Amino acid sequence: MNFEHEESKLDFVKHRKKFFLISSIFLLGGIILLATLGLNLGIDFRAGTTMDVLANETITTEEIQSHFEDAGYEPEDIRLAGEDSTTARAKFVGGLTQEETLELQGHFEDIYGNTPSISTVTPMVGEELARNAIISVLIASLGIIIYITIRFQFLYGISAIIALFHDALFILVVFSITQMEVNIPFIAAVLTIVGYSINDTIVTFDRIRENMSLEKRVKDFDDLARIVNKSLIQTLARSINTVLTVVFAAVALFVLGGEGLRTFSFALVVGLVAGTYSSLYIAAQIWLVLKSKQLKKQKQKKMELEPEG
Repeated sequence: MNFEHEESKLDFVKHRKKFFLISSIFLLGGIILLATLGLNLGIDFRAGTTMDVLANETITTEEIQSHFEDAGYEPEDIRLAGEDSTTARAKFVGGLTQEETLELQGHFEDIYGNTPSISTVTPMVGEELARNAIISVLIASLGIIIYITIRFQFLYGISAIIALFHDALFILVVFSITQMEVNIPFIAAVLTIVGYSINDTIVTFDRIRENMSLEKRVKDFDDLARIVNKSLIQTLARSINTVLTVVFAAVALFVLGGEGLRTFSFALVVGLVAGTYSSLYIAAQIWLVLKSKQLKKQKQKKMELEPEG
């Protein structure tokens, strides 16, 4: 479909306040949910032990749970993995002592003939991983501001960063609601979304800049609104085609990729939807508001400097 011929029907700018309101309500409610429900942090970000129980036959979570209970232990979470569900991953928050680890390994070796593999994250390592994850996102955001400011203008950079934080918070809210585990693949997905979303936004900004250069004079908000709306329509087909292509791949990963890729693929799908939404209704619209205010101030300043009469 050629969206350029639909220019008279599509008006993204007209409903900007509605989308600002929708996003504000959702994100405000999301912050409240985050404060109450919190995030389901994986062992990667807190002290704990992960035990992989290996079997030569198909097993169930109930079966593994009963074996742990027989040994006097209760893991926080048990998930199946491997072909035909022959592996179970149990997680213990706070970690296990060496004696407890040896006891459980012996217990399951007697049952399945295989010694469970163990991985432990200490509190210091968990804190360091969490800190490094936050620093990675902040560094990426700072780099984006610098890049867009150099390539375009500072207002473009501010608009892009606001949209990116909107996307990141959107993903956190969804993970808080679903209580899916937040782990290292989750951080990888967030950084991937940052790259995808900013690329989509830059394409739109580049088209806005091109259309601005074609105008003889941009005087007020209406002129800016017309340029922004035209630019969004011109890049709409590309945005939709790109996001659908990646979403199909991410959904396939979620369904067929196994437990290890589910967090990454789910975060990717959520982030892609949020990123496309923010490119259309947040980033460009915020730039429009900021730019119109800048034009208004420049106009007032010019009027003040002009001699009277």
